[in-house]
Amino acid sequence: MKTIILGLLSVIISGCTGYPKNITPVKNFEINRYLGRWYEIARLDHSFERGLEKITADYSLQEDGSVLVKNRGFSVADQSWKEARGRAYFARERDEGYLKVSFFGPFYSSYVIFELDKTGYQHAFVTGPSRSYLWLLSRSPEPDKEILDRFLERAQTLGYATDELIYVAHD
Repeated sequence: MKTIILGLLSVIISGCTGYPKNITPVKNFEINRYLGRWYEIARLDHSFERGLEKITADYSLQEDGSVLVKNRGFSVADQSWKEARGRAYFARERDEGYLKVSFFGPFYSSYVIFELDKTGYQHAFVTGPSRSYLWLLSRSPEPDKEILDRFLERAQTLGYATDELIYVAHD
């Protein structure tokens, strides 16, 4: 847990609420459809997730309009579950997939959904304040190959280091 917290703290302190050039947050975003459980399928490496498998993110709407974020993963080294909780707020408009998230008080980092299956909200491509942050999230721990192929193609076109992606085990 300490590793998750320290890693998230370093990201948030060094991060900002902007996003990479040529990235556009999705429009016509519906937060109520985004709520619930997502499985992390692929990501770029960061200390706050290093060594974790079976990573999920659960989002729930709070009375004040914020979104409670609960990230959870299994540490292979410790043979235990690690969890981090934070709050997300819309960075601009409520119909835009652009939020700011904090796991530590007043320090925020961006959470930018740049592709989303708007029909069923079954997959999302997410970035942070720079191209060193990239995630593929899915409602299923085993998304269709077409989704993974689309993610790799889109991320590579946008300049992400797809050769450095980590594929998360969910078995």
